[in-house]
Amino acid sequence: MEIRVLKHFVEMANQQNMTKAAKKLHLTQPTLSKQLKDLESELGQKLFNRSNHSINLTPEGKILYKRALDILEIVQKTKTEFQAMSAFNGGDLYIGCAESYGITIIAKAVKVLKQKYPNIKFHIYSGNFQTVVERLNNGLLDFAVTVQSLDTSSFNSLSLPYLDTWGLLMRRDSPLAAKNNVSIADISKLPLIISRQGFSDEMPNDLKSIQAHLNIVGTYDLLYNASLFVKEGLGYALCFKHLVNTNASELIFKEITPTISSPMKIIWSRNQTLSKTATLLLTELKKLISS
Repeated sequence: MEIRVLKHFVEMANQQNMTKAAKKLHLTQPTLSKQLKDLESELGQKLFNRSNHSINLTPEGKILYKRALDILEIVQKTKTEFQAMSAFNGGDLYIGCAESYGITIIAKAVKVLKQKYPNIKFHIYSGNFQTVVERLNNGLLDFAVTVQSLDTSSFNSLSLPYLDTWGLLMRRDSPLAAKNNVSIADISKLPLIISRQGFSDEMPNDLKSIQAHLNIVGTYDLLYNASLFVKEGLGYALCFKHLVNTNASELIFKEITPTISSPMKIIWSRNQTLSKTATLLLTELKKLISS
């Protein structure tokens, strides 16, 4: 299976049309059709359903498409790392993380690096613990930032000096807005909007334990979008502190009492050698933490 053929396969899937794909790749349609036929023969699976005017991925084709994207990303990442070895003046950083104000620590370390090496580029991938760890294990990320007390014993790790505080994002005219903080008992009575990951590993046990008693009216991937629904009075967003600017806003954040907080770590694979850029970031993080 050639990298070149995988690139052509991805383009065919994106265009959903053999003629358009051939034109974009500057190939003849018979050449592209033969590559696809050879690829299907090699894998022993049909990859596209064909009609007169379009081609669409089969279930097997969708699996290959996802794998092909990962493979091509790893190839590009590897090329970039090796190009930076001869005369290092910057490189690429790939970091996976959940939404958290604590990522500021990572940003400060990257800022220091960019002052020394202006050509450094950073790529932030957002996701829950399972998704970022999968990308980390596949070599698509240099680091993953985790929240909550998760089992990271199979990775190298560095604890970061930040605790995420849980609470509710609500309208300022909410009956709870006059209170200094919100109790677990209060939460069980409210229409809640929670992260789409829901009660996954990132959620503290204090909140997992009352899941059956909660009124969950919606879910979100990005808190900013959820905040617009909160503004319309559709519910209360369960989230971390400092993620939405509530200054001069009709929204307000209230902490849960007793305080529920989640620790933060940055983890990296024990089985892969860090690139020079990633090694430099780790060095800067350790300096920031110890200063």
